[in-house]
Amino acid sequence: MADAGCPPSPQTVPPRETETTAALLELIRTGDPAATDRLVRRCLPALRRWAHGRLPVRARGMVDTDDLVQVTVLRALSQVGRFEPRREGAFLAYLRTILLNAVRDEIRRVARRPGGEAMSDDLPDGAPPAVEQAIGHEAMQAYEAALAELSDAQQEAVILRVEFGYTFPEIAQATGSPSANAARMTVARALLRLGEAMNARR
Repeated sequence: MADAGCPPSPQTVPPRETETTAALLELIRTGDPAATDRLVRRCLPALRRWAHGRLPVRARGMVDTDDLVQVTVLRALSQVGRFEPRREGAFLAYLRTILLNAVRDEIRRVARRPGGEAMSDDLPDGAPPAVEQAIGHEAMQAYEAALAELSDAQQEAVILRVEFGYTFPEIAQATGSPSANAARMTVARALLRLGEAMNARR
C-alpha cells in the first residue's frame, strides 16, 4: 500500500525519499520536532507557489506568503492526529484545503479600505489572483463547488495536475498508481467528471 504524504516540489523531484511522509507523520504524532521540520521543508515549495497564485496582487504586497504558508502548515501539523493517511497526495490535498481557507481569510482582511469599507473578495482593482485572471471569478467558484463533488482520489488527481502542475509520473508516485499511464487515465476521468459537475451548475 502506498504511503500517504506530501510529494516533493514538481520542479525538484528527487528519487523517492527513504524517509516517507507517512513515517514523518507518525513521528510528529509522537512529538518529534525534527520530523515536523523535515516535513515542513518538504511541503513548503509547492504550497508557496500555490498560495502565490491564489493571493490577489494587492494582498501579496501586504501579506508575507511564506509566513502565511508556514504558519498554516504548522497549524495543520499541530492537529495531525485528526488526519488519517491513505496515500501520497492525500496530505497535500489536506493542506491545500486548510491553506485555501487561510488565503480567503487574508483576502477578506486586506480587502478593507482604511475607513473600514469592505471590498469584494476578488478585489475590483484589476488585480485578482492569478488563477482567477486565467479562468474568471465565476468559473473559479464553479470549479471549487464541482471539485467538492468528486471522490477523494479524483480530487487529489485534479489538484496535483491542475493546481500544482505535477507530471503524470509524479502523480503516479503521489497517488499510488501503478504507472504514469494509469495516472494519466485517472486524471482524464477526474477532469471529465469535474467538467460534467461544472456544466450541471450552469
